[in-house]
Amino acid sequence: MIIRKWSCRARHSKAHKYPEYFRTQIMPELRKQKGFLGGFLSQRSSGDDTEFLVLTRWQSVDAVRAFAAPVLENVVIDTGALATVDTYDDRVRQYEVLEDIQPVES
Repeated sequence: MIIRKWSCRARHSKAHKYPEYFRTQIMPELRKQKGFLGGFLSQRSSGDDTEFLVLTRWQSVDAVRAFAAPVLENVVIDTGALATVDTYDDRVRQYEVLEDIQPVES
């Protein structure tokens, strides 16, 4: 499994826009991608901004490559998402999952 990590930032005054766009536009498109296994959207306050951390899970490097084009570090962001943030990482990082730790069921 591959974890894909990316972040962006928005002023607090418009920080509500990215999560809404993420839920209504980005997630439906990601769910259509072969090999997409899910993801997380997280946020934290940082000074005058809200930082969003996006972690997506993919079945394989090939699945990421099919989504992101030949260069795995390419950012895939559309103009609608760009309108909701002020700054964003220009590269994405991929991590190979070595352990998938699940809680012990009682």
